[in-house]
Amino acid sequence: MLDRLKNNIAQNFPFLENKKLFLATSGGLDSIVMAHLFKQLNYTIALAHCNFQLRGLESFADQNFVQDFALANDIPVFITQFDTEAFAKDYKLSTQVAARDLRYNWFYELLETEKFDYILTAHHADDNIETFLINLSRGTGLEGLVGIPAQNDKIIRPLLPFSREEIANYAHENKIEWREDSSNASDKYLRNKIRHDLVPLLKELNPHFLTSFQKTQSHLQESQAMVEDASIMVYQQVVKQEEDAFYFDLHQLKKLPNYSSYLYQWLRDFGFSAWDDIYNLVESQSGKQVLSAEFRLLKDRETLILTPIDFANDQQEYFIEEEFQDVNVPLNLSFEKVDAIFIPTIRTIFVDQEKLEFPLVLRRWNDGDNFQPFGMEGKSKKVSKLFKDEKLSLLEKENIWVLWSGTKIVWIVGLRQDERFKVDNNTSNILKIELQ
Repeated sequence: MLDRLKNNIAQNFPFLENKKLFLATSGGLDSIVMAHLFKQLNYTIALAHCNFQLRGLESFADQNFVQDFALANDIPVFITQFDTEAFAKDYKLSTQVAARDLRYNWFYELLETEKFDYILTAHHADDNIETFLINLSRGTGLEGLVGIPAQNDKIIRPLLPFSREEIANYAHENKIEWREDSSNASDKYLRNKIRHDLVPLLKELNPHFLTSFQKTQSHLQESQAMVEDASIMVYQQVVKQEEDAFYFDLHQLKKLPNYSSYLYQWLRDFGFSAWDDIYNLVESQSGKQVLSAEFRLLKDRETLILTPIDFANDQQEYFIEEEFQDVNVPLNLSFEKVDAIFIPTIRTIFVDQEKLEFPLVLRRWNDGDNFQPFGMEGKSKKVSKLFKDEKLSLLEKENIWVLWSGTKIVWIVGLRQDERFKVDNNTSNILKIELQ
């Protein structure tokens, strides 16, 4: 096994040579064998152990075992303890997800603070089978079937080619002791049911199941690479990006024979889960939307618009005092007294300061807002009607701010000034307001 691991590293992870490596070590069979192997290979290693405090005294016995193993083998060890159940409750996570998040966050902190290069975990071939079957049972896209990645950023999994049986045989041959996690015997977890019942049956039906499975995953990985290449080429024809907004051209999208697959490929990393709602959005009326935790997909005529959800600027009001010269939130506005005016633009207006009532108020527009367009004395107009005349998209409308003086609109910012605050022959104090 040692020689096979050497060859695997030389072929797939040659960059580990002369690097400082943290080995994620639970005290169980897989991680202890990994530590033993890398000790034999003379890499610069240290152990990283998380005590999740989920199994009472047993968790602390695991911690003590890892400390003793490190001491006996002259390997540096780093230990941390988490109140995992409290963290899961506070952030409304399952215990397993909470433990994973705590674990990997700490790993990355260790890499930074201790100046190490990579974290190695002891995932192996049987873990890959179990993950595949879990994802298959829950319904997944292709990415859920291609297996645990051998490398994910700074996380390396060098034991993926090896079966649990091979690892156990190595431990017995080398008289290596390890800790058994009592929770691994419980079938209340889906992974354990698959490990104890389903995988043994598959291996019984096909003694070479593991080899066949690894070939299948290799083919799936090749297929995924082809899908991603095709997805990138089509993406360039369908999607345009402007700052932090993505615009999906539905006219181009609907030409594709299976456009839902492309939408899934493009949107899967944005936290969406209501995929049927997203696919139905293509034929929905304007204004319909689907939300993830941080993003929104909005239907606007023949376009889908993907944007971050702006929690901070939802319905807030911002007050601007008379002495202010610059405002930086939520927009960059400057206020300057001037002696003369030039032709106003959509980004610059000139107003009679004596007509203003301070503090001015900056807020989002509302459906019932009215104003008197510049150059149309005595005639009022709904802000929503202006948007319609200007053919603004739904996203553009939502990003409009309105500057108010008392109960009157001074400026629909970046779009139109109000007639009632214009500079005239009686104006003595001219205020220039500019959108930077």
